Amino acid sequence: MVKPSRKLKKTLLILGVTGAVYLCFRYLLPLVIPFLIAYVFALSLRPSALWIEKKTRFIVKGKVISIPLAVIGGIEVILFMIAFGVLLYVGGRKLFLEARLLLQNLPAILEGMDHWLMDNCSFAERFLKLPDGYAVEIVRDIIAGGQTAIKSRIMPFLMLNSMTIMKWIVQATVIIIILLIATVLSLQEMDDIRQRRDNSMFCFEYAMLGRRLATVGSAWLKTQGAIMLFTMVVCSIGLFFLGNPYFILFGIGIGLLDALPIFGTGTVFIPWALFSMIDKNWKYGIGLIVIYVICYFLREILEAKIMGGKVGLTPLETLASMYVGLQLFGLLGFILGPIGLLIVEDIVEVYEFWCYHDGKETADPEE
Repeated sequence: MVKPSRKLKKTLLILGVTGAVYLCFRYLLPLVIPFLIAYVFALSLRPSALWIEKKTRFIVKGKVISIPLAVIGGIEVILFMIAFGVLLYVGGRKLFLEARLLLQNLPAILEGMDHWLMDNCSFAERFLKLPDGYAVEIVRDIIAGGQTAIKSRIMPFLMLNSMTIMKWIVQATVIIIILLIATVLSLQEMDDIRQRRDNSMFCFEYAMLGRRLATVGSAWLKTQGAIMLFTMVVCSIGLFFLGNPYFILFGIGIGLLDALPIFGTGTVFIPWALFSMIDKNWKYGIGLIVIYVICYFLREILEAKIMGGKVGLTPLETLASMYVGLQLFGLLGFILGPIGLLIVEDIVEVYEFWCYHDGKETADPEE
């Protein structure tokens, strides 16, 4: 029987590992991701919980008594939820006020857009030598058709998806409760979890996967979180100085849009600036362009500063893995793609080292 060549072995290994990683990401990860998040959250709470536990120790009849870490962690989680709720209330109230102001001014805004549209349609009619009112009627028919289509589809959509939305809300609530309970339990059993991991026959694999997940995940989350936060702040401050009454609402909306794939701040600012300049509002248009330029260079600097070489992939490999991840897993694939590629590379590299550099097997490189 002919012995398979080294190239064939490596090809089969790559295909097998890639398939295993895909199956784990597709079917196993959704089942364990709440507990992974809880474990990471517990890790972030552990230093402060240990400090409080040490400071609250006291001795009774020669026995050291202290507050359990689970209790301290539970209190920290509750305080975090309260602080987050207060922040959410204050920010939501401000957003609600700006949204209500926007709705109140919406008729005036639409009227102004109508006047602007009619003026430009009249200019197009004169330039193209069309009959008076021809372009205006076309635009009005398009707008009326769009409004009719929206009205005819929005109610059926809401009726058909109302139960789905309610089901999603219930599931999200249950997942949040499980996440909080798992965080407290992970904090309580952290030492036992680490001991079982270190004594496991797969301790090396756990360490390798954990290192990759920590490196890539933390670098990506820090980068995207910092970019989104700074983009929101820069956009809100810039719109505030431009006198926009909805500066917080628009700033947060543009920051969230910038975090989505393909989209960016230019999707909003460039058309907005062009329309402002066409309307001869040069100051406003130039101000929007300045905000866009600041956000663009801010993204480039933060990505280079935070990400740097931490991921361990070339720019082309990162782009390709993000695209493949997007096609396979949706938006979450933007982070799963690079992580999966790194895991495949690490496992293949470790297997080759064990097989061909451990003195157990030698092979001709030309095989």
